[in-house]
Amino acid sequence: MKVAAAPPFGVFDMPNEQATRTHQTLFPDHISTLAVTDPELIEVFDNFAFDEVLRDSNLPTKTRLMVQLAALIASQALREYRVMLCAALTVGVTPVEVKEIVYQAVPYAGMAKVFEFLHATNEALSERGIALPLAPQSTSTPDTRLQNGRDVQSHIVGKDTVEKMYALAPLDQQHIQRLLTANCFGDWVSRGGIDIPMRELLTFSMLVSLGGCEPQVKGHVAANLRVGNNRSRLIDVTTQLLPFIGYPRTLNALRAIDEAAPAQRAIPCE
Repeated sequence: MKVAAAPPFGVFDMPNEQATRTHQTLFPDHISTLAVTDPELIEVFDNFAFDEVLRDSNLPTKTRLMVQLAALIASQALREYRVMLCAALTVGVTPVEVKEIVYQAVPYAGMAKVFEFLHATNEALSERGIALPLAPQSTSTPDTRLQNGRDVQSHIVGKDTVEKMYALAPLDQQHIQRLLTANCFGDWVSRGGIDIPMRELLTFSMLVSLGGCEPQVKGHVAANLRVGNNRSRLIDVTTQLLPFIGYPRTLNALRAIDEAAPAQRAIPCE
């Protein structure tokens, strides 16, 4: 059996014109080493991530980069995070917003997963001459965190839902509910720097990218709807995560969206 010879190096098409423009906007004057070593991969990926999926989404550039950073933290993609962090800062994501994305990941991904990303973020900001620490964004104190957390939690998931969570928790798990309220919502989600609708998009992106969190994804689809992020916005976010998290987790996210926010379907004509 005769095997076809591989085409000579350099004959592959470059990323298309729109993908090249998008890449230049995000990474001015940067030439990827993979474009030299893996031109086929870069052609396909850049055309997909920097052109094709953008055509099926109305997500603003800043929002797109912010949810992608959140997904990369949850995916433990440190090297890609460093690359996309530079792009995010280039297109106007502020240092405070970047730091808040990392901080928001602590209660959802866990400090073990966030630790290296915090250091990578500090290094990137320092390289740009940004003095650390940044201005404080906490809105809670040790005395107010439980009540602040309860207020924010009730706003996001609904007062009745919060009360039900406490009522249904066994006595030996009540402390977990208090920790969820005071720590997750009181210490982290109530912080300034990013508003609640954006924080819910970040949470959705992290949970989708972590995998194995389908009940929580569905819960936070409902939470997103409560704070003003509609079905279309959630599908836009999921579309922009697809190149980085793959199809299985993307399809799981779409299932959660369909279950919590069913689409209107046309009635067939008789």
